[in-house]
Amino acid sequence: MPREIRLNAFVMNAPVHQSPGLWRHPRDRATSFNRLDLWLDLARLWERGLFDGVFLADVLGPYDVYGGDARAAVAHAAQLPANDPMLLIPAMAAVTRHLGFGVTVSLSYEHPYPLARRFSTLDHLTGGRVGWNIVTSYLDSAARALGQSRQRAHDDRYALAEDYMEAVYKLWEGSWEEGAVLADRASGRYADPDRVHVVRHESRHLQMEALHLVEPSPQRTPVLYQAGSSPAGLAFAARHAECVFVSGPSAAVIRPRVARLRQALAEAGRTPDSVKVFALATAVIGRSEAEAREKLAEYRSYVDPVGALTLMGGWLGVDFSSYALDQKIRYIDNDAGRAAMENFTRADPGRDWTVREAAEHVAIGGAGPVFVGSGRAVAEEMAAWAESTGVDGFNLAYAVLPESFEDAVSFLIPEWQARGLYKTAYAPGTLREKLSGGSRLLSPPHPAGLARMSQSAF
Repeated sequence: MPREIRLNAFVMNAPVHQSPGLWRHPRDRATSFNRLDLWLDLARLWERGLFDGVFLADVLGPYDVYGGDARAAVAHAAQLPANDPMLLIPAMAAVTRHLGFGVTVSLSYEHPYPLARRFSTLDHLTGGRVGWNIVTSYLDSAARALGQSRQRAHDDRYALAEDYMEAVYKLWEGSWEEGAVLADRASGRYADPDRVHVVRHESRHLQMEALHLVEPSPQRTPVLYQAGSSPAGLAFAARHAECVFVSGPSAAVIRPRVARLRQALAEAGRTPDSVKVFALATAVIGRSEAEAREKLAEYRSYVDPVGALTLMGGWLGVDFSSYALDQKIRYIDNDAGRAAMENFTRADPGRDWTVREAAEHVAIGGAGPVFVGSGRAVAEEMAAWAESTGVDGFNLAYAVLPESFEDAVSFLIPEWQARGLYKTAYAPGTLREKLSGGSRLLSPPHPAGLARMSQSAF
């Protein structure tokens, strides 16, 4: 039986996400990102297309590597302005019944106590449809904005993340026992205080003595997304993630990353298929190959090269304003995104990227592949790509909003459904149940499940 392809919409609460300059396209609605009606329309569209969820990207701090300041990011809307993505979720949840919400929140600059409260609240309000894309941030501008001289070193950020996850698991899983909420009108007791615990956490990074303010939500711990491909990122994903987001320009880049992740999961005592892997991709679809090619050419006429280089500078930690366009990109070990750096340097030994080539590539849909053609052709190519790389599905970026997603719903998804590769109805239950086919709660050996089983230890 063919494996079902999973699909998330990949968006950001900003006028530009992965396709700089396309906000100027006459059919694009991304400049309405400040208006709730855009997000409600999108949520309805994604649910009509049976998307597993929407993956909401976010970044703290402006992209200020290009040219040494944020002027280019401001002028070219390079993921700036960027509104808070969490505030969109209750509104979109109100007009949908099944769509999941994976939201990016950095743990580097916030204590776990208020973050755990917000996620528990969202899990209640969505009926168990929320997930957390765990990031540690990669811009020095974010660190400076929050009172630090610069971000922590790359592997130090993951050491903090391990500590942080232990603390939030204690709150989500260990503070309130199952059955603690009584809501007994006759006795007047809302909850049993003997089954609600103060949890304690003492470490080099964090100190906490807290009773979680929110009663257990449908999933307790939100579905956990993660996107690291470095050795430290892989180790973290193998221990914590339920979904992993990978990005790279070709199957040759993605295939070994997926294999390394599956191996890391096995070494961590988890089954290799216990994590769903989503690859970044963009689809430009027409009723025919010719129409799709014409559409891509039209999209490219709106590309903003400086905006693309501004985004690349932030992702790779390199100021491309001082590079010649035909200069080769060489690997530099820094504290920005190491997987992003490898994408255009040594991840594919058969390919040398110039600055111009990389900028042209990321200008439509970011660092992932762009599939172009009729619905049938794109469906076949993406399915073969997923089979070749071992990914479970895609984080589908857009060129023009909402046109790219409308085309996917109209032309791509029906082709997958006809081949038995895509669901024809949502499964019942929480986001975790829909994705895994299992329980709404995490279980051992996952550390969240272990935390729930060890309440007396706190």
